[in-house]
Amino acid sequence: MNLQDLLKGKRLVLASNSPRRKVLMEGLDVNFETWKPKHSKESFPDSMEVAKVPEYLARQKAVPFRNDLDGDTIVLTSDTIVVLNNTIIGKPVSEANAKQILKQLSGNKHTVITGVALSSLNSEVSFSVKTDVYFRTLTEDEINYYVDKYKPFDKAGAYGVQEWIGYVGVEKIDGSFYNVMGLPVQQVYQELVKFLTN
Repeated sequence: MNLQDLLKGKRLVLASNSPRRKVLMEGLDVNFETWKPKHSKESFPDSMEVAKVPEYLARQKAVPFRNDLDGDTIVLTSDTIVVLNNTIIGKPVSEANAKQILKQLSGNKHTVITGVALSSLNSEVSFSVKTDVYFRTLTEDEINYYVDKYKPFDKAGAYGVQEWIGYVGVEKIDGSFYNVMGLPVQQVYQELVKFLTN
């Protein structure tokens, strides 16, 4: 059975404000609703291994929806981080910070990790997907042009791979391209099939 058939009579919800995640979910050809995330602090224990943070945060984002679930509703929550030298690079807080982040990524490999949680009334599963991204060395003019024109302030790592910077700056991607955009849809598809057939 394909996912479209398995979802008949079910209500699939993407709990995210991200326009990119919405577009990626639409690519799966399934009916879903978008709900605004409910407040959840994006904090995690200091001792937590960096690679486990996105999955932990995805599960935390699911907690406020527990009272909204019934037997036919599945809520998908997720979180994406950018990791450079074992340090999490968050969303830029200013234009200057965005440019500084891109200077750090320039000429280096970084890792994008997305954690996803699928929650229903009776069960929850979570998983994460890692992708390595290799940037060529960017010039200062290129960094300035990108930040000034695209204003990537809502993006972890201060860039969107589907934008100009991805076209001209990314030399190689090892893993899922869509994961770098914000949602590993191939894995989401497989996990949803498992979730609905178990």
